[in-house]
Amino acid sequence: MKNPSSQPIRIMIVDDHAMVRKGLATILKVFDNLLLVGEAENGIDAIKLCAEVSPHVILMDMVMPGMDGAAATRAIRQQFPHMQIIALTSFKEGDMIKNALEAGAIGYLLKDVSADDLVQAIRAAYDGRATLSPEAAQSLVENANQPPMPGLDLTEREREVLALMVEGLNNTQIAGKMTVSPSTIKSHVSHILAKLSVTSRTEAVTLALRNHMLR
Repeated sequence: MKNPSSQPIRIMIVDDHAMVRKGLATILKVFDNLLLVGEAENGIDAIKLCAEVSPHVILMDMVMPGMDGAAATRAIRQQFPHMQIIALTSFKEGDMIKNALEAGAIGYLLKDVSADDLVQAIRAAYDGRATLSPEAAQSLVENANQPPMPGLDLTEREREVLALMVEGLNNTQIAGKMTVSPSTIKSHVSHILAKLSVTSRTEAVTLALRNHMLR
């Protein structure tokens, strides 16, 4: 999508901090062909406002009360697929970046981005081109190179058994609680140890707690 000189890029800011919105609004006024058409302080208000002001590009905070930025991004992209969203946040954790991009954001920038780089990203988003901050790109690479989280291949039943192991129950107690035979539980425990690449119940419990496997 090209931006003829007669048509400014319509921009909306979504952030729960008024000072951040004010700072961004000040930056946008300095540049030609950018028009701030709306501000929202949370994801729910942002969705409603999209229908009223029809922005081309949305600068979306990721951490907000009520509805976070990823959820708002997903909802907006489903209802208004022509609108482009740039995540603009203070967080560079891999999970948050992944969630934003999977939700439909076309860019991910940190709030310390320079005014010129921000505007460049807005123009790129308007044209359908992605922009990632160097920190976000690095985080994604590091995330991709990490070994898979242990326990992802556990069945639902094995997770139930592991949770009871964490509580300190033995096979007979677990069998009673799940109304199955102790031999069935013994088999489940063997599979759990094998899948977690550990040799004892204690190691399995420690690994489960350390990696928050039962959240």
